[in-house]
Amino acid sequence: MDLMETEIRAQLARLVLPDGGDLISRDMIRALNVDQGRVRFVIEAPSPEIARQMEPLRVAAEKIVAEIAGVESVSAALTAHGPAQKAPSLKIGGHPKPQAGPTKPAGVDRILAIGSGKGGVGKSTVSSNLAVALARQGRRVGLLDADIYGPSQPRMMGVSKRPESPDGKTIIPLQAHGVTIMSIGLMLPEDKAVVWRGPMLMGALQQMLGQVAWGELDVLIVDLPPGTGDVAMTLCQKSDLTGAIVVSTPQDVALLDARKALDMFATLKTPVLGLIENMSVFHCPHCGGESHIFGSGGVQREAERLGVPMLASLPIDLETRLAGDGGTPVAAGEGVMAEAYARLAEGLIKGGMA
Repeated sequence: MDLMETEIRAQLARLVLPDGGDLISRDMIRALNVDQGRVRFVIEAPSPEIARQMEPLRVAAEKIVAEIAGVESVSAALTAHGPAQKAPSLKIGGHPKPQAGPTKPAGVDRILAIGSGKGGVGKSTVSSNLAVALARQGRRVGLLDADIYGPSQPRMMGVSKRPESPDGKTIIPLQAHGVTIMSIGLMLPEDKAVVWRGPMLMGALQQMLGQVAWGELDVLIVDLPPGTGDVAMTLCQKSDLTGAIVVSTPQDVALLDARKALDMFATLKTPVLGLIENMSVFHCPHCGGESHIFGSGGVQREAERLGVPMLASLPIDLETRLAGDGGTPVAAGEGVMAEAYARLAEGLIKGGMA
């Protein structure tokens, strides 16, 4: 909140309501906008009847704000809300519905699955930052957090509002950093465990693909759970996937599991578009030295063995972790890591993959 807005709210708080409180403490100010000295806001009354009695207060609000230094014009409007309507109930999960063959949401051009053989390799971090990087290059991007048991995209993308459903069937996704996002984590409290068996997982994935109003997208990135279980299998078999990208660290243990993910995609006839080596090297900010904490070159050698592209080699980086925990992916800003994700996004666009 800037200084001008702070001063406006302080002045509006001086206007005492007949039944007690003020415009600020009663949370009646909406859509406050300050643009080069022009101030606009809405006073929302509890009911139309009360709103009709508040015209003198609206005039007083305009007058008191106009006296603030730097304010050139003020426009205040009166509105009122009625009793809140109960939203239709929306249940996520349950057995999947039969479908004739692989499908993809209407309006979505490409679907990219981001997978890994094991957890902890930074797959979700790569997914969120790649989505933002693609959006910054003008692509229309969606991000589906399909990690049902451990959804992390709401935290990484800085969203927490529950998606709305106007009819109890269609799900309206959220927007963040230029990306359209949906996650099971938005439907449940952050610390609530998802205790579901396979059929409910598959049903939830089917809903988040088919019932979400994704709109027109150039690419939908699906952040898969680690491993080769129900969700990954369902996506590959029931969705018209453009292809998959596998994320791994150079560590031998991570590569062992990454090979299993690669074998799963091959078994399910899903094209592997390339590999991403994450946490490839640590650049010490104090001495400038490099440390290959998880080994070196393992993912590159695996890409050469399989004959698939090595899409990126991303260092382990404190800024990336802090940005993800803070809800603004590092790719949304400037710096070395933002440039690395920008190059990754540019390569996928030029290759026709995104």
